[in-house]
Amino acid sequence: MTIEEFRIHVPDDVLGDLRERLSRTRYLSSPHRPGWEGGLGGERLRALVEGWLAFDWRAEEARLGEVEQGIAEVGGSRIHFARVRGTGEGPHTPLLLLHGWPSAFVEYLPLAALLSDRFDVVIPSLPGFVFSELPEPPLTRPRIAEALHGLMTEALGFPRYASFGGDIGGGSSTWLGVEHPESVIGIQLLSPPFPADETPADEDERRFLEALAAYDEGDGGYSEMMLTRPDTIAAALADSPAGLLAWLGDKWHDWVDGGFERIVDSGILYTIATLYWATDSIGTSFQQYYDWGTNPSRPPIAAPVGVYLAREPGFRGFPRSLAERATTDLRQFVVAPAGGHFAGFEQPEATAAAIRSFHDVLAARA
Repeated sequence: MTIEEFRIHVPDDVLGDLRERLSRTRYLSSPHRPGWEGGLGGERLRALVEGWLAFDWRAEEARLGEVEQGIAEVGGSRIHFARVRGTGEGPHTPLLLLHGWPSAFVEYLPLAALLSDRFDVVIPSLPGFVFSELPEPPLTRPRIAEALHGLMTEALGFPRYASFGGDIGGGSSTWLGVEHPESVIGIQLLSPPFPADETPADEDERRFLEALAAYDEGDGGYSEMMLTRPDTIAAALADSPAGLLAWLGDKWHDWVDGGFERIVDSGILYTIATLYWATDSIGTSFQQYYDWGTNPSRPPIAAPVGVYLAREPGFRGFPRSLAERATTDLRQFVVAPAGGHFAGFEQPEATAAAIRSFHDVLAARA
């Protein structure tokens, strides 16, 4: 299978149009709500837009150009990936780092750099995200898993590999452990796996599931839109870069484990927003939400599983017993000391240490 070398280049006219649109942003006055209640708008959005206008994309593009990237056709669709090859003598374990929404492959580049002495790291853009094509719907977790498996085994030639991730990437990799356990060394998850039967087995599970439902009731407006009317909201976000930035920034703020200003200062939001804008992929990133109801019930995961439980609001108090019922071989269950939905970017050193720890556990039982 041929892999096409890839280098990011956003045309000047696309960047010029983006800057012109940002400079004409109409800021609506927002009601006086405390904190971030009601979402992201008004002066907070103005500050973010001004930061995006000042962001040096060409410098960021040059930095990203230093990372090996490629495009492989898998299952009739083109999948983009970055690769950070193992350094030194090795051996190096092939490792997938899998992003979720609203993110992109760039989230994991700092983490990959910390792992290259022990791992050969592959960071795909999930189907429908930035440079990866959206296959013919429905886009289910098993279909994403098949694309990932094809990338690793057919395109890159790894007979066995491991994975790490959360959200969509983590959920999709659980299907690798269902469909291809013989190829999967281990799956490590930031977003813990739920069993097919979520009927609470004890009081701890009942309390957690009730708390999760209450949290979703206050946080789930964005997902209800993408689950039911993705094209409507995508039309607005594809036309307004300020609106796109608000949609992305609102969830980054909610799901990081504190330190949102540090996230803004890092420039990661502007990088991801530019990638979504330049590839016109915000709408295609919604497809897996719209197709959520077509996902089959997942059997217990057969491959070895480790949970590195992200410190994001929806997972607080997640009981180990739920993960045990979702797996047949739960090797590790650890609550992250820091780091939320984007823990690999928020806390790369701690996350790298957690990945090494999980693989030490796997090696001890090999």
